[in-house]
Amino acid sequence: MRLDAGYPVRFIVCLLQTAAAYKAKLLCSGIFVSGRKARSLLVEDLAVDDLAPLRALKANVDYAQKTVTVSLFGLCQRTALYRPGLGSTLVLDTTVEGLRSQSASFSTWLQHHPSRLQSLPTAQASSLGDRYCLKAVTNRAFEEENSSKQKRTRAVVVVHRGKIVAERYAAGFSAQTPMLGWSLAKSVVNALVGILVRQGKLSLADSDLIAEWRQPGDARRCITLEQLLRMSSGLQFSEAYGNPLSDVITLLFHREDGARYAAQQPLAQKPGSVFHYASGTTVLLCRIIREAVGGTLADYFAFPRQALFDPLGMASAVLEPDSSGTFVGSSFMYATARDWAKLGLLHLQEGRWKVEGQWVRILPEGWAKFSSEASQTADFYGAHFWRGVPDSFTVGDRDTVNWPKDAYLASGYQGQFVTIVPSADLVVVRLGLSQRKNSWDHAKFIESVVQTLRRQA
Repeated sequence: MRLDAGYPVRFIVCLLQTAAAYKAKLLCSGIFVSGRKARSLLVEDLAVDDLAPLRALKANVDYAQKTVTVSLFGLCQRTALYRPGLGSTLVLDTTVEGLRSQSASFSTWLQHHPSRLQSLPTAQASSLGDRYCLKAVTNRAFEEENSSKQKRTRAVVVVHRGKIVAERYAAGFSAQTPMLGWSLAKSVVNALVGILVRQGKLSLADSDLIAEWRQPGDARRCITLEQLLRMSSGLQFSEAYGNPLSDVITLLFHREDGARYAAQQPLAQKPGSVFHYASGTTVLLCRIIREAVGGTLADYFAFPRQALFDPLGMASAVLEPDSSGTFVGSSFMYATARDWAKLGLLHLQEGRWKVEGQWVRILPEGWAKFSSEASQTADFYGAHFWRGVPDSFTVGDRDTVNWPKDAYLASGYQGQFVTIVPSADLVVVRLGLSQRKNSWDHAKFIESVVQTLRRQA
């Protein structure tokens, strides 16, 4: 492919704008959502491994205005704004005042609807031996054997038979620290779609879903809700995180309306014929959710809390929108490790949750089974859940690992995992910052947890 003369300049400018946006967004959420110190984020999150060049970009934190602005010598400037209940949003094609005005009605709603908190029960170890064995497995998740490929595990929570049986946090983190899940959010979008299916507002067979596709002869009108959930829409979309000009980087860091950008992508394959993992697919689902919820923007902002987070007592959960108001459900959600565990436990309990002593159905009957079943286009993927560990989070020969056949998981960038093992009545959360490929071996970790619990049974 022949490049035009201006390509190198565009590439460099876009790279710097991406770096500024990335740093502003994560620093803003880290300070105002996670409650961490700016210095800790700058040193421990935004300057490790291949992120070290971000140190060259200056960050200005305005604690009064709750904004973070990042630039390189005043150039390629990007600003992120924190709003209560919505986390941080990059200010793109709007102003800080415009974003505050956008969320004013939701802010009023928040004042009258405090979050519901529900704690997971903690089990007592039956013996010192049991406690030691599982603790040893958990501790190994935090040990650094390879200085060039650090694990940087921040949190591990093991929930067995509905109770926490093991839990540990890295220094500077605790059970009260909301942490970024990256693509764990995709599995939350799965749940939100499921709730709307149960309410009769959506159906897996629905097509003609996006306004931009409703033109005569547009083959994208045939894409179904199920095909979007199973990442087989056929849409062209580049998920290359190392290229600042890729679709995923453009969507996350350079567009005020990610769903509109994703909707503009052409078909590359026949819908339903090929698996293609794409964050744009999930953001389209967030647009579909918005339209299905209806009402005002405040109603849409409130929907995840009313329908999912509050019934489960996920008081820490924050799903972040873009400047247009559509949730970036592909990538931007924060929650404590315990609250991420509740997402797994909801699916382990086949979509039911105990609210005030009574079992309540949250997801449609059979939804957990649907989510974990292999897709026709990919045996390793279900419906916004993985059925096996992605290659970048395995070390050595995966055939030597005794991976539970019924296990499935939510998986996110830098080694975020919510793993569900129905046969072991088990949910395991691991959160961290494993920046280097293959620095965290998740399959081996889950094998160790499962085997330890079975020996103790």
